[in-house]
Order: sequence, then C-alpha cells, then structure tokens
Amino acid sequence: MKIDILSLFPEMFKGPLESSIVGKAIESKIIDVDITNYRDFTSNKQHHVDDYPYGGGAGMLLQAQPIFDALDYVEKKNDGLGSVILLDPAGRQFNQKVAEELSAKDHLTFICGHYEGYDERIRKRVTDEISLGDYILTGGELGAMVIIDATARLLQGTLGNKDSAPGDSFSSGLLEYPQYTRPVSYRGMDVPEVLVSGNHQKIAQWREYESLRRTFLRRPDLLAELELTEQQKKILDEIRGNTRK
Repeated sequence: MKIDILSLFPEMFKGPLESSIVGKAIESKIIDVDITNYRDFTSNKQHHVDDYPYGGGAGMLLQAQPIFDALDYVEKKNDGLGSVILLDPAGRQFNQKVAEELSAKDHLTFICGHYEGYDERIRKRVTDEISLGDYILTGGELGAMVIIDATARLLQGTLGNKDSAPGDSFSSGLLEYPQYTRPVSYRGMDVPEVLVSGNHQKIAQWREYESLRRTFLRRPDLLAELELTEQQKKILDEIRGNTRK
C-alpha cells in the first residue's frame, strides 16, 4: 500500500512510523510512506499557509493554494492520489469498519490540517473526510497516525499471527473476550478452567459468551448495530438474566 501524507510537521511522524508494527511494515515494504510538507509549496515570501477568513471570524484558515499545489506534486510523482482523506471534525467517525475499508485500498493520501479550518475549496480535491471522534486536536497529524496504524495492521503480512487481526475487538462488532497467559494461578487469581481443558469447542463457546457479556456490560450500543444469530440471542438473554440476579 502506498501512503502519502501532507503535513506542516513531518517530524511528528518520525517515531510512530519507525517503531513497532508500522515500522516493520515499512521495512518489509508492505507499506510505502512519503511525507510532503505543503509549506514548501507556498507562493508568498513569508511561506505562510494560512490567512484570515473572508467575512471575519476567529482564527485562521489553511489556504487552498499550498495544498492544491502539494497534491498536484504528489499526484504527478505517483501517477495518481488514490483516496484523498481530509482529517476533519466534520468527517465520518473512524472505527474498525472504516479501517477495514481503507485496508483494501492501494493508495491513501492524508491531508493534515491546522489552525481554525480549511478553505472550503480544498474539499473539492478530497474523496473522504474522517474524524477520530467528537473532540478537537491541534492538528490532523495524530489522527493520521491512528488511522495508518489501525489500517496497516490489517494488511497481509503485517502481523506475525495471521489470525490476530480478525479476532480483535470491533472486528466482529463485539468487544474481545478476556484472555490469559501463564502462570495458571497468580496471586490467588486463576485462569478459567475451560481455557486449560483442551476442549476447543467449549473454549469457543466460552469466548463467544464472554465476548457478548463484555459488550453487553461495557458497550451495549454496539449490540444495537449487529445482526445476532439465534444462538447469540439466546446467550444474550441468559446474560441479561444473570445480570438482573
């Protein structure tokens, strides 16, 4: 996957892109990341990328010209831009389904904003607008890092265990079941017997039950969006009954 990032602060990406899973994905050439500083494309002597909004108002807006020219540069260099993603509070909220959708793309281009907002004309070059949530960050860089991390780990070859990503929380629409490792007993806390029983059918049943239970207790809103099987509905009824006791 090709990833281009337009940012005023390329140095912010140094640690996240060189460390952990994303760093390994870059080393393995699973993803190829380029960062373009759109300040390099300003047409004024002061290298300003922002200006006051027409009609007045608080704050400064990113100008269209530097970003348009930076996009033209990236497009020419790569013979295309792929999906152009604007990091913006007005965008659709990022979640695991969006990460899965983006992981199917061949090329992503991120525009990281700053200041009060964008010249509206910038949106003419955008194919998608994404927000991390209902809060405001100082810039789009952190949002881009999160999206790149969540997307890259879904690409084939990024994770050592090919079964790891599909079992993550939210991949199935449910929160992940509890997990344990050695020792079996630690400070009076024991691993559930079923997990050391070797009975894979019972383990699978336990995991499904616990996944549904955790989602019901912590994120019941997720259940409203799912099409549960008849078996899952029965399990959920049992969980509700046990919770009321």
